[in-house]
Formats: sequence, C-alpha cells, structure tokens
Amino acid sequence: MKNFTFQNTTKLIFGKNAIARLVDELPTNKKIMLTFGGGSVKKNDVYSQVINALKKHTCIEFWGIEPNPAVETLRKAVALGKQEKVDFILSVGGGSVLDGTKLIASAIPYHGDAWDLVLNESLIQDIVPFGDVITLPATGSEMNKGAVISNQATHEKYAFYAAYPQFSILDPETTFSLPPHQISCGIADSYVHVMEQYLLDKNNSPLMDRWAEGILQTLIEIAPKIRQDKHDYELMATFMLSATMALNGFIGMGNYSDWATHMIGHEITALTGLIHAETLVIVEPSLMRVMKNEKRKTIDEQTFKKYLYTGDLPDPDLVVRTSGELRISNFMLYQVAYSEFYFPKLYWPAVNEKFIDKCVIQYQRRKRRFGGNSPLALGGRGVPEE
Repeated sequence: MKNFTFQNTTKLIFGKNAIARLVDELPTNKKIMLTFGGGSVKKNDVYSQVINALKKHTCIEFWGIEPNPAVETLRKAVALGKQEKVDFILSVGGGSVLDGTKLIASAIPYHGDAWDLVLNESLIQDIVPFGDVITLPATGSEMNKGAVISNQATHEKYAFYAAYPQFSILDPETTFSLPPHQISCGIADSYVHVMEQYLLDKNNSPLMDRWAEGILQTLIEIAPKIRQDKHDYELMATFMLSATMALNGFIGMGNYSDWATHMIGHEITALTGLIHAETLVIVEPSLMRVMKNEKRKTIDEQTFKKYLYTGDLPDPDLVVRTSGELRISNFMLYQVAYSEFYFPKLYWPAVNEKFIDKCVIQYQRRKRRFGGNSPLALGGRGVPEE
C-alpha cells in the first residue's frame, strides 16, 4: 500500500425529496447561477422543484451545456457569471453539466481564457463556490474534483481538477425518467471507474480490493433488474450511490491507478463524438485481457468462495441425493468437489430421523481423501450400502 492523504469535503444529501433541502444549504443573500443541459429537467419535474426551493433567492439561468461539455459553450457561461457577479453556482442535471460547472466556477475569477485552466491547472486561484443536483448517475463528479472538457475547434478532450462541490443532492426518483441507453451508459461508466482502480496493480490494498469488488458485484447484480424495472426506488438508489462511491476517492486510498482506458476514450470522443461510456466499453476489454494474468494472482480460492451464495458456510461433507437418481443436477458444483455422496432409493417425502441416522452411518464408514490417492483408490472396493 502506498502512502496517501485523503480528504473529501463534499456534503452528500441523499434520498427522496432531497431537492427541498436546497433552502438549508444556500443563504438568501447569495446570487446564484443555475446551470443546465438541454431541458430534460423540465420534463421530470426537477426544474420546478429547484425553482420552488430557491424562490427566495436571486437566480439567473444558463442553459445548453452539452454531453462532453465544450469550452466554446462554457465561455458563454463564464461571461454571464462575470457580468452578473454571481456568488454561487448550482449545477442541475447530469455529470456533464457538473463538469462544465467546475470549469465555469474556476474561470469566472480568472482573467484569461477558460481553456488555459484545462491545460494548466496551476493557473486556478480563486473558485466560485458551487454545488449540484445530480439526475444521472455515471461520472461520480458529484463527489470528486475532476471534470472532463472538450475543445471542438481543436478536437481535444482533457481532464482537469478544480475543487469539490460544497454539497451534492441525489434523489433517486429523479432517475426514473432516464432513457434506457443513458442508464446503461451510467452503469458502464461506473463499472469502468472501479476497474481503473482495481485492475491495474496486483499489490493493491486487500481492503480496497474487497471494497471495489463489492461495488462491481453490486452493479452486476442490479443491472438486469433495472432493465426490467427502472422505477424501483431501491434499485435506482443503489445504482446512484454505487456511481458516487466508484469515483469519490475512497476505493483508491493507498492504491495505484492508471486511467489509460479513460484517456484513450477521451481521444475517441474528441475525434468521433461518441458518448464517453460508449468509448469505455470499446477500450476496457483490451485492458482486461492485458491485466488478467497479473490480477489473477490476487484472486485465490477464498476470494472466489466469498462470492458464492454459500460463502459464509463450510463446504458440505455429505451430499444425499434421494430417489435413486445418480446425478446432482448442477447443484453446488464447486462446493461439493470433495464431498461424499450417498444415493439411496428412498424418496424425499419418506425421509425421517431413522433415515438421517443411516446417512450419518454411511458417512462415518467413508475414508475421505480430498483428492489424494490410497490403496482403496488404486483398486480397493467401496463400502457397500446396507
């Protein structure tokens, strides 16, 4: 484990009706710039909730921050923020709106061009405070310092790091109106975020590996269920929190990471305009093929067994298959690798205490070898059934 210093200053406000808590986070003497994307927040009632919560505040609005936010668009927001002398910026929408807002907040106090800050973060001095209402789980931007900005004129796309949001509001009900493709992109993005921190080094902290595996396994479990019912609150809440935890720094403590998949993905987006998550699922399989032998060294038998539904139980010593059938029908194949088997002709409804005693006697007569050889295995005869 490498040395590290960890601090995450974002206040996370999570749950039903969380948007109403905006009034508790912003003093009424603040002049607020609201930043938006293309207008979906007006269709899912998020916009009206935000405006109602801020009805006593002075607000101006900036619309049109696109997926893969472009500096050309953000320059207009910076100019508006400077003109209006805003004290706070509230991002309302997905991760792209928030990424753009991070650059806006950094560029309003700056006297040069916003793109300078993307190319050279050391130029960032003062930052206008900002927070967000997230409606699309994916980027994890709601609880990290990072952002990714595109330059359409030069076909460039770069990550830069500004500041943490002061607060992030996440209401899983705001995700119910998301199109299936956006949900799938969010799940893919979250999954690859974890893999970039999990897969790259065989010497990662075992604690962080277990945490990362928990997020990965959760995303695998909920993805098909969300596809069947995206209005299930618990499923979408789990998805939303998984996306946040995938990239808020927690699972990266003491670990090495690479982010090559993301860097390659950014280049593909800059050249083709593909959605970020689409580029990740193109590149990620190649990384997995390259790293599988290295990471395999950290996945031993105990790690594998932990993820079986019997993970908290010992492997069975004896398997009794009633009705005289000489097969186990795909039952616990891994766990019964070294179990003893008993195939009585009795049917299950006739099982009683006397029969259980007989099974125990059968087991006691066995000579367990756990895969090893013995004279019995080299030509001896088994114990006949009484």
